[in-house]
Amino acid sequence: MPIKLKYSNRELKKETNDSTYVSSELSYQDNDGTWKSLNLDLRARGNFRRNNCYFVPIKISIEKKDYKDTKFDGHKKLKLVVPCLLEKDRNDNVLKEYIAYKLYEIISPYHFNTRRVDIELTEPRGKKEKIHLLKGFLIEDDKKIAKLFDGKIVDRSIHPLAQEELNSIRCEFFQFMIGNTDFSNLEQHNAKLIYSNNEIFPVPYDFDMSGLVNASYSTVSETLSSKSNISSVTQRVYRGFKRNSTLIEQVRQEYIQNKVKILEIIESLESQFENENEYEGAKKYIEDFFYILINENEFKTEILDNLRS
Repeated sequence: MPIKLKYSNRELKKETNDSTYVSSELSYQDNDGTWKSLNLDLRARGNFRRNNCYFVPIKISIEKKDYKDTKFDGHKKLKLVVPCLLEKDRNDNVLKEYIAYKLYEIISPYHFNTRRVDIELTEPRGKKEKIHLLKGFLIEDDKKIAKLFDGKIVDRSIHPLAQEELNSIRCEFFQFMIGNTDFSNLEQHNAKLIYSNNEIFPVPYDFDMSGLVNASYSTVSETLSSKSNISSVTQRVYRGFKRNSTLIEQVRQEYIQNKVKILEIIESLESQFENENEYEGAKKYIEDFFYILINENEFKTEILDNLRS
């Protein structure tokens, strides 16, 4: 969906209070090709990105009177993911992170829904304006997922071994698949917990530090680097826990059965990549995961031997 926005990156970064929003207007192209506008409020999210990125990911707030009878109907809160830096692969990095969200839709019913947007961002620079053409995507609010499952968001820490087992394993396999170590289901770092039907379900998000995306600014945490002897985000390390071996094998087979669907998601977005090498690298990275999954020795070495207690 094509959208147009106008805001100052400098102004967004300056407002560090989570309750302080910047008023703006968003224009979007409707199904018939006409452009429509609505008022909204924006604020920057993420301390790392506020300090290290040129563009910052955005939290959007829309009042009911503004979103009613628009393409944003029912969405009071949204997140907008945009590139981080002014570099040539910025849009492809966003596309690869979007792919991660789409892959998790196949893997678990407890996922964030997303929507791709092509952004024309007008950035005021003193008396002049700079126009940026960016790829991005919108992420629904976590309360939307909780409502879907008649549940609620859990704000306190819950040990991963006390979380629902099947979807926890699915989530742990997924993080290994995309090469992501920048998460903690215990501390709810880049993960939300939903309480539904007397169970706690993890819902992961923010994958730009993963090996799949392989962004120029991504780093391996010093703690994990020293423990697991990895020096690059593209190196996989399984961070899942010791669980029911039957369920681990069940999830393994689920992934293998979904291999074609997973690769089709990536292939369906090939034309949106600006650099063919970025597409090929992303596809190969996921194919390498399936080699580990299918090969008994690799599966034992990379996953079973690394289960945490």
